[in-house]
Amino acid sequence: MESAPPPPGDARGRGVLIVRNAASGTAVVRADPAPVFAERLPAAVIHELADGEDLAAVVRAAMASDAPPRVLGVYGGDGSVSRMAALAREYDLPLLVIPGGTFNHFARSAGLTDVDTAIDAFERGTTVEVSAIEAQADGEAPVLALNAVSVGAYPELIEERERRRARLGKWLGGVVAAWRTLRTAESLTIVREGRRARVWSVFIGVGRNDPERVATMQRESLEDPTLDVRIHHARGSRVRAMASLAFGRRTAAVLRALRLMPPRTDVERLVVQEFEMTVRIEDGHPSVYVHDGELEQQADGGFRLRCSVIPRAVTVFAPQGAS
Repeated sequence: MESAPPPPGDARGRGVLIVRNAASGTAVVRADPAPVFAERLPAAVIHELADGEDLAAVVRAAMASDAPPRVLGVYGGDGSVSRMAALAREYDLPLLVIPGGTFNHFARSAGLTDVDTAIDAFERGTTVEVSAIEAQADGEAPVLALNAVSVGAYPELIEERERRRARLGKWLGGVVAAWRTLRTAESLTIVREGRRARVWSVFIGVGRNDPERVATMQRESLEDPTLDVRIHHARGSRVRAMASLAFGRRTAAVLRALRLMPPRTDVERLVVQEFEMTVRIEDGHPSVYVHDGELEQQADGGFRLRCSVIPRAVTVFAPQGAS
């Protein structure tokens, strides 16, 4: 954690661009942040994304203006935050993360529990240099992730949920997707360093995670420049494959007590700087991977995925003591 000089904007928010993703967090009840923005950051530029509007295009237009922002802010969930983090890294600007999604895994790791806590950190100028994952599949442009990259059961669950989201909403769509995935999930083949394995899932998290979990969604360190990889070998049932996706501490504890979580012998853990594998997808299953809840569609049949840790990837405003 670093205690920075006064933030590049002023305390009223001049020099700050906050992009608000209104589509984030619709599965939970949350107060409208607009009154807090108006009271505490009245000089900030608040841009609400229109349906279909691209976050990167908004930021690039702002950076090309006569008065480009000196701080990039985002109100949204993990996907919006990771996309804005990539832009903050590109333009070498600090990032103001304001939790507005359903789970807010990264914001929680950074101690950013609500809008006021995030603005408090901005006003005090306390920052942390956050490590990230750079993921690249089959020569495509790399993407930045702040939590985890995954293949297998979790991407299938997300793909099913997104197909039902417009009709059922995120929460109910997620319930239906989980039920369907529980019935239809199949293991897949990965090849790494010449070795082949059948797996339910692979999670590649940035920073060390809870050693008891498979789904490395809640990083325990913001600065730790390592990848924490969990390979869930396909030795158990679909029920255990789905139970392994539990990322809430209490939920995981309950499932473990019920003996639904996979045994430790089924989960291979690696702590590395880089991780590369070939993913082979059988017919009838989506050829996708997920980074911070965002789907990336790949060519049918499989793809090669390479993940590298990026130390000090982006400067984030965070409460004193977050690290």
